[in-house]
Amino acid sequence: MKSKIITYCIFIIFSNISLAEPLSVHFESIKKYSVDVCIYGGTSAGVIAAYSAQKCGKSVLLIEPGKMLGGMTTGGLGQTDIGNKQAITGLARQFYRRIGKEYGVDEQWTFEPHVAQKVMQDYINEGKISVLLQKQLFRVTKEGTVIKYILLKDAENAKAAPIKVSAKEFIDCTYEGDLMAKSGVSYTVGREDNKQYDETLNGFQLPEYHKQSGGHQIPDGVSPYKTPGNPSSGLIWGISTDTVQPTGSGDKKIQAYNFRICLTDSIENSIAITRPKDYDSTKYELLVRLFAAQSNMRNIEDYFIWSRMPNHKTDINNGGGFSTDIIGVNYDWPETGFEERQKLFEAHVSYTKGLLYFMKTDSRVPEPLRQFVGNWGYPKDEYQDYGHFTPQLYIREGRRMIGEYVMTEHNCLGAEKVMDGIGLAAYTMDSHNCQRIIVNGMVKNEGNVEVGSFPPYPISYRSITPKENECTNLVVPVCLSASHIAYGSIRMEPVFMVLGQSAAMAASMAIDENVPLQHVNVKKLQEKLSSDPYLDKNLR
Repeated sequence: MKSKIITYCIFIIFSNISLAEPLSVHFESIKKYSVDVCIYGGTSAGVIAAYSAQKCGKSVLLIEPGKMLGGMTTGGLGQTDIGNKQAITGLARQFYRRIGKEYGVDEQWTFEPHVAQKVMQDYINEGKISVLLQKQLFRVTKEGTVIKYILLKDAENAKAAPIKVSAKEFIDCTYEGDLMAKSGVSYTVGREDNKQYDETLNGFQLPEYHKQSGGHQIPDGVSPYKTPGNPSSGLIWGISTDTVQPTGSGDKKIQAYNFRICLTDSIENSIAITRPKDYDSTKYELLVRLFAAQSNMRNIEDYFIWSRMPNHKTDINNGGGFSTDIIGVNYDWPETGFEERQKLFEAHVSYTKGLLYFMKTDSRVPEPLRQFVGNWGYPKDEYQDYGHFTPQLYIREGRRMIGEYVMTEHNCLGAEKVMDGIGLAAYTMDSHNCQRIIVNGMVKNEGNVEVGSFPPYPISYRSITPKENECTNLVVPVCLSASHIAYGSIRMEPVFMVLGQSAAMAASMAIDENVPLQHVNVKKLQEKLSSDPYLDKNLR
């Protein structure tokens, strides 16, 4: 009996299981894995990293805390944010060529979710990669700067024994940076002050608000109050009480999340948009006022980015002053736990499905818009395990590592160029709005930045590795070391895949050479990457 009690106490220490659990559960019941490379986060970067590590001859385990692999690439983002196709190299470029084969063309950058899911699964099958779904990280154990193992819990069964995963190298491919954070690595959340890295586009941004209409701004004259012009009546839904700050001021706010929505106008394949159980039309009062302020704007493109995908489908994104972005609701997401994230996820689903229903049925919506949305529905052949609606929220920004090197707008604009590039970025410095505030008695969106027209630029290897005194066997290709505004350029799905491949190859080299990741020979890594026939050699 004494030995059983000791065993049970050890189990409690390792699993956070309450003393109320039955004594029949023992430490020996923990399922254990030991691999060369453990990848936490089944995003597009995670799948490509797993496949790359396997091709390097390493044993691999891919862990996804949710139910679906592929992240936003399978989650509805079919209108690929490219910037410059020549920057998309390696297995990432191969992915879009495999998508092309599914459509009978050489290369395809617009696609349906289920097609992306098939191609991602092909990588898993070809690599014979072990995958754990719905397994959530709750503990990291280190010895000095080395992660020895992680502990996972089952997302669906709270009473299931933990899973212990030991590995020589770990790769964090989550959008939030959960493994990075639990590993004691420095990171930040939110917008740096412009002064921190001598930038111009970071922090609070409300440029020439009075001149903006259309775009992603609210035109002049729209009141934030329930009774227009009367502050004592209270604020309508979605308006913050925060005040205007000096341009470039830092804060902890993050750009808005949304869903990339897949609908269809195929009658045979369509499921009707219906009223959500918790529907609340008052959430869309600002949109009603926007209709009045923009009386000459009656096209769907004035309120959404309604991109057409193959086979009568869409990738719908935020567009206009009030759209699919839920501004200001997501601030807690990066740092909070899985249960709270689920609540925030459900709030985003409620808002989004409610918005579609509002646009389809509310008499205050201009008739051309109601008729247009009424022709669309949820596709029967997409997300069949998830009620025909994507299970992937668009986490545009979570934690960001503070590593050996921080990418900034100076890298994007070419004023500063690194010599240890392991991938190229090329997209506009793009931040969605971070808050909706009152300015001179009017509603204004704050935080939107879109600055581009620069050539592809290299991403530093040092920006995906932590500081050496913090962790020596972790790579972070998604929540990499970058300022808020530089991250807005880097954070594109094809680039994440490129960095996922680079991270996996670097981890494999670290194993082979028995060195910390920070000591990997980057020149040799660049040569290995350049030997890939799909990879552009212009990394240096």
